[in-house]
Amino acid sequence: MTDDASTELMDAAVYVGDGAIEVQRLPVPAIGPNDVLLEVSHCGICGTDLHLVLERYARPGSVLGHEWAGTVAAVGDEVNGWEIGARVVVDSTPGCGRCRACTRGRSAVCLRREPPDLLDFSRGAFCRFKAAPAARLLRVPDDLPTRSAALTEPTAIALHSINLAQVSPDDRVLVTGGGPVGLLTTAVLRSRGVRDVVVSEPAPARRQRAFAVGATTVVAPDELHRAPMGRPVDTPFTIVFECSGHAAAAESALDQLDYAGTFVFVGTGSAPPRVNHNRVIVMEQTLIGAYNYDAEGFRPALELLASGSLPLDLLIEPVDIHLDEVLPTMHRLTAGELPGKVMVTPELSR
Repeated sequence: MTDDASTELMDAAVYVGDGAIEVQRLPVPAIGPNDVLLEVSHCGICGTDLHLVLERYARPGSVLGHEWAGTVAAVGDEVNGWEIGARVVVDSTPGCGRCRACTRGRSAVCLRREPPDLLDFSRGAFCRFKAAPAARLLRVPDDLPTRSAALTEPTAIALHSINLAQVSPDDRVLVTGGGPVGLLTTAVLRSRGVRDVVVSEPAPARRQRAFAVGATTVVAPDELHRAPMGRPVDTPFTIVFECSGHAAAAESALDQLDYAGTFVFVGTGSAPPRVNHNRVIVMEQTLIGAYNYDAEGFRPALELLASGSLPLDLLIEPVDIHLDEVLPTMHRLTAGELPGKVMVTPELSR
């Protein structure tokens, strides 16, 4: 790498429109005096990436991918405390700590931030190099592989959703969707000592993986019963995490919620579910959304990953893919063929 990194090129998986991704040669990002240049080690494919590409929401020219870890490749002139080769993740942007949202523990929606551009994924990590402010770096613990550290961002989301729901070990919990988000939520729940976690998932491979990562019971969606009017099903749940993003799954899951139960929307989807507000009123249920992370950012997630209490070998698919394999792998994920998190390395298969 030369001092003028911006004159060099790198491979990147670029969304070009109409549901297509191409590998292109893009300039390596330039860094300022307080920035670092990071070489991406692994980047996970997120459900958001699937929606942006396969449902054609992404802006042409975008490089997606936001679940990643890497190593320091270069440092700005005013950066101290970071050496070349240090393994890192880039922490979330903190809230102000003073607004109504932040003081209520909801810094993910800090009121003093600019409203998010939900399609601004133009500088993702399906590429070789990323630039980041040095102040936002977190060092990966020595005993945690860099590949596993790429799970930090989705683990932070799982922790945030569980903390918002105020889950206790005695709760009976339903997780709908046994994809990467649902599996990670299930594993984190079990690490918190929750004894009764049921996962609903249509794909057989994902049902098997959900049981392996800690679900006490695994069911197909058609095994969930419709609730009688104004009353719970025979074996209701105190808390539901809807991780699939499918409207039908959310509607069915709402039927499973008990009196004074809490329903957490975690997975995103294009078709909104129908909500029986009369049922929510009569049973005094709480419906909340989990958007991003707790005020502590990524640090608790990184510590949990390094603790050894999560089955990382089951949460991450065993075979990594390359930049030119991102699009076909997205189709396989959508079909439910791959249960765990797929990691992308910034290389070409050919």
